[in-house]
Amino acid sequence: MPRKRGISLRCPSCRKIVLRSEPEFPFCSERCRLIDLGRWASGGYVISTPINDPETGDSGYPNPNVKKPN
Repeated sequence: MPRKRGISLRCPSCRKIVLRSEPEFPFCSERCRLIDLGRWASGGYVISTPINDPETGDSGYPNPNVKKPN
């Protein structure tokens, strides 16, 4: 008989295994949840942006509408 597998992850703060059914999921405890929140608040985590964004127009991407002189 196949065994049912519960969804589990590792706590992002302490790497302890946490089951989906636990109340603090994906963290193992309120302490680890607050540690993670503190990292976000202090700038420990950063969402990176592209160096050259083609949508803003300030990039080094070539413009297909401009013809290069021969």
